[in-house]
Amino acid sequence: MKIAIGGDHAGFQYKEKIKDLLLANGHDVEDFGPHSEESCDYPDYVHPLASSIEEGKNDFGIAICGSGIGVSMVANKHQGVRAALCWLEELAEVTRQHNDSNVLCIPARFVSEELAMKMVDKFINTPFEGGRHQRRVEKIPC
Repeated sequence: MKIAIGGDHAGFQYKEKIKDLLLANGHDVEDFGPHSEESCDYPDYVHPLASSIEEGKNDFGIAICGSGIGVSMVANKHQGVRAALCWLEELAEVTRQHNDSNVLCIPARFVSEELAMKMVDKFINTPFEGGRHQRRVEKIPC
């Protein structure tokens, strides 16, 4: 699976650990940055990440910042993106099942590293259920 990852300085440490986990599990990872903990602006990294999802270059995205809110707002500006801010493992699972979300947004300052890893696992390994949820997902784009 091809997975895009990015965020901001607050999410840098989690990004690096999640990237290592994904690579160890045989996924291709495109790292959009940042590449240090130096203060930066998440739109600079999340817009290209989201574009890669829209263009089909990556299957999923993982965006990480302090609250997860900023990265989710940026990612959801892209028509082909359904970004979900999650803070529980169950939310990461249900957003895939019911919303066919393709970008997981993680609030690094509000979840443990262990929980972040579990959310990533649930997100990338949970299939979309389709059915009645499909027509709802089709109504999302403007």
